[in-house]
Amino acid sequence: MAPPRSGLRPPPPQGGTASGLAKPDPRRLLGFTRRTSLALLLGIRGLSVRAQALDLKTLMQRMAQRKAGEARFTEERIVSGIDSPLTASGTLSFSAPDRFARHTLHPLKESMEVQGRTLLLRRGGRTRQLEMDTVPEVGALLEALRGTLTGDAALLRKHFRTELTGSDAQWVLLLEPLDERLARQVMQIEVVGQATDVRSIALQLTGGDRSLMLLEPVTPPGASGPAGR
Repeated sequence: MAPPRSGLRPPPPQGGTASGLAKPDPRRLLGFTRRTSLALLLGIRGLSVRAQALDLKTLMQRMAQRKAGEARFTEERIVSGIDSPLTASGTLSFSAPDRFARHTLHPLKESMEVQGRTLLLRRGGRTRQLEMDTVPEVGALLEALRGTLTGDAALLRKHFRTELTGSDAQWVLLLEPLDERLARQVMQIEVVGQATDVRSIALQLTGGDRSLMLLEPVTPPGASGPAGR
């Protein structure tokens, strides 16, 4: 008998089930890759994947054509010492070259606005101003978001080791911190998108804490084409 092809299990022994069919292996049924799971979670169905792989330069050029954008978000965070996940929802917006805003509507109303490297936090009528360097994990996530949304490949490569896979139908951008101090806190950031839309951002911290933010782009009235998706 010829050896099985690489990556496939050997055929089951004869006489498997009464119907003559091999009994399904539950490990294979449940063995979805993380990217497949994300695709299902985001409702990406029936998309025709282009044969040509997407490279970072091409993706960043396309992203840079969008000078502003807005999306609704839902976020789930897993924090050590807290039994249940922490959830939040609201809106995100950006405008090139360096403005970014997050407005949380649930469970509490609060906002975070970024201009350059300055953070402006508002909650319950109080305002606090911080520099991004004072909160490394937040700064890393913001730089990853801003660099991706504005198509700034130089910004991404300044702070992260980058790896892009996929196509327009679904691409995955993995970012690992280059700075040793940041790497002691942030393990990896994973950005998943379709065409020029970012659909999810996953943050993994070295201590085990993690978060997953799902995004639903808000299409401006009258928008059309890839830039308005």
